[in-house]
Amino acid sequence: MKERRYIAHRQAEWEAWDRWLAPRRRVVDGAAAGDPIDAASLPHRFRRLCHDLALVRDRNYSAALAEDLHRRVLAAHQRIYGAGKPEGGAILRFVAGGFPVLVRSEWRIVLAALLLFAAPLLAMLLTIQAWPDVAFLLLSPETVTEIENMYSPSAPHLGRPRAASSEWAMWGFYIANNVRIDFQAFAGGVAFGLGTVFYLLYNGLYIGAVAGHLTQIGFVSTFWGFVAGHSAFELTGAVLSGAAGLKLGLALLAPGRLPRLAALKENGRVAVQLLYGAATLTFLAAFIEAFWSPLRGVSLEFKIAVGMGFWLLTCTYLLLGGRQSRAA
Repeated sequence: MKERRYIAHRQAEWEAWDRWLAPRRRVVDGAAAGDPIDAASLPHRFRRLCHDLALVRDRNYSAALAEDLHRRVLAAHQRIYGAGKPEGGAILRFVAGGFPVLVRSEWRIVLAALLLFAAPLLAMLLTIQAWPDVAFLLLSPETVTEIENMYSPSAPHLGRPRAASSEWAMWGFYIANNVRIDFQAFAGGVAFGLGTVFYLLYNGLYIGAVAGHLTQIGFVSTFWGFVAGHSAFELTGAVLSGAAGLKLGLALLAPGRLPRLAALKENGRVAVQLLYGAATLTFLAAFIEAFWSPLRGVSLEFKIAVGMGFWLLTCTYLLLGGRQSRAA
């Protein structure tokens, strides 16, 4: 069917949606006055509207028509699932179920980011146990001296550089440092994903070099006791930031039937939501890193147990969160 003929065939229903979505419509029994879209027909009509959008994209109709229908679908979804609820409710729904559902729906790209980050980290950590000098391929002598002073059993404050004066100062430092790492991985996606791939690989190697060196010289209790508590949130945030960057890069490398700019806008909506979740995890990790991780009066075994609990909580949330509401 020609595009103009298709528009003429479906225009009346699209206009009905516009009336239903009007912000100041008068509501009578769940429908706008004079509007054929009532509560009983709403699910069927919404599925048909989504089908219209899919059909327009599949037939490669104009980008303007696809964007117009995409706007209606988003507005209708927001009205149906968010009607009458404040913005805070939308945020709560996103945290409680929307975010883990989104992560699972993008599992391929999340898995790719995980492999790009975790594989070099583990490889570097294990390699340094056999060949300690490998650490100096990534770490300068000054950096090695600094991290040894920070995690030495005789250090006055674990994990704190000399310039920091308090836990609050370290909280700000950790937030700034982690946000920088996450944003680099995310923004690198606009370079066709190459920047994201680089930062995921480099950060994995760097963290593996630090962990491997401190483990090799015997700072097991101080280093692993320090990182155990916040590692689940910090590393997961880094992976999800990388996944967001890869999502941007995918739009540029494989836009499908859409123009690259339209594909970037569409993937960008998903990428930004992934980044929101990653930022929340990073913020939480920084708080734990500043106030819990440096505590010396807590045994290594207890810190490891708490860290394992946070890992279990994170994995359970991402794998199972939102399943009830999705089924409903």
